[in-house]
Amino acid sequence: MSPRLRVLSGIQPTADSFHLGNYLGAVRQWVTLQDTHDAFYCVVDLHAITVPQDPALLTRRTRVAAAQLLGAGLDPARCTLFVQSHVPKSAREGQEQASVGLFTYPILQAADILLYQADQVPVGEDQRQHLELSRTLAQRFNHRYGQTFVPPQPYILAEVAKIYDLQDPTAKMSKSSSSPQGIVDVLDTPDVIRRKIARAVTDTGSEVRADAEAKPGVTNLLRIYSALSGEPVATLEAKYEGTGYGAFKKDLAELVVASFAPIREKTERILADEAGLDRILADGAARAHRVAGQTMAAVRERIGLLPLRDR
Repeated sequence: MSPRLRVLSGIQPTADSFHLGNYLGAVRQWVTLQDTHDAFYCVVDLHAITVPQDPALLTRRTRVAAAQLLGAGLDPARCTLFVQSHVPKSAREGQEQASVGLFTYPILQAADILLYQADQVPVGEDQRQHLELSRTLAQRFNHRYGQTFVPPQPYILAEVAKIYDLQDPTAKMSKSSSSPQGIVDVLDTPDVIRRKIARAVTDTGSEVRADAEAKPGVTNLLRIYSALSGEPVATLEAKYEGTGYGAFKKDLAELVVASFAPIREKTERILADEAGLDRILADGAARAHRVAGQTMAAVRERIGLLPLRDR
């Protein structure tokens, strides 16, 4: 049996909760990939501090992000889950890490991808170009020093619906630009979810029909419903023919509540055992460190640096 291809992906701890777009576009796909790939997932706290962060808030959000990933279905026995900063990128373990100011965002991203020898990186089609720097660096190093890095390939997630702001269905759902009412968070309570769906912008008329140009609001809600239920949009259109927006929104709200309630409850249980969560992340970091150490040993040997010896 050939070894599994390795995938690597990460998510920033820059909010108190992942939102619906994060879940459908990334997290849910990660859960599936852990059964078919050698999966490495990290909370990219170093990426987060490329802009100013409150230290206490960053600490809390890092744990919340990891707990949500576990709550959504990541299993430490089937994947490697760790915090980015727990694996030093400096030459000697225990040495103070280089300031993140030395890494622009693309360089830091490329460093992680190459460090863990990722065969594939899950991305949307619009992010394919972001991997080009990693591929270019790998190929240039390999050409000069011999085969060392895996040139990563994009893993394009098929049929991932783009989720738009509930209050502005022409703009992508985003923590940085959407209003609180435009975002459904994974950790929202059922009542909050119902309220946000009920107030979601729809369109003139009352027909539940997908039309991105004429009916962007309803189209967005249909895509959400389809992604969570697995029912094709055409089936949903037929199901709600002649019913109007009210019944459709009510059913969608209950679907979102049912999808997120188990994740929220499990996340809360995990966060209640902070020491247990930290042990999971430490185990993941140890596994990631072994892979990173092997990569760095090969790099040092290829470029002629003396091997590290125990002090």
